[in-house]
Amino acid sequence: MPPPPVDPAATRAAVAAVADWLRAEPADAVAAPVRTELAAAVRLSARTLAAAAPGASVEVRIPPFAAVQCVAGPRHTRGAPPNVVETDPRTWLRLVCGLVDLPTAEAAGVIQLSGVRAGEIGRWLPLMRLTGEAGYTANRH
Repeated sequence: MPPPPVDPAATRAAVAAVADWLRAEPADAVAAPVRTELAAAVRLSARTLAAAAPGASVEVRIPPFAAVQCVAGPRHTRGAPPNVVETDPRTWLRLVCGLVDLPTAEAAGVIQLSGVRAGEIGRWLPLMRLTGEAGYTANRH
């Protein structure tokens, strides 16, 4: 069964709900978002990536909220996937919004890329950009 269609407005609204926390440096300068808000932002943005980069050659994991397969290419079917991206929810959402880029996150050790194709997700990031206090623009890929 295919996943439900992605609603860009719902994704933007979910990410906007946690925007102050994403912008805060350090992260604890602003109270962490409510778990349900954070989960919605992560899940919807991960599904947005999967829709933008359809396929099953890379698995993106954002525990404890989401894991999606994306990027066209050889499909993984059994055992440990060969191409995996794993990070925490805040880093993921900062990548989604363009507040950090993939090479910087990898150099800081806040994202793990394994497999030769894992870095290909950088082609689709950011999915949206912060524009002012609460506005977002969707990126076209």
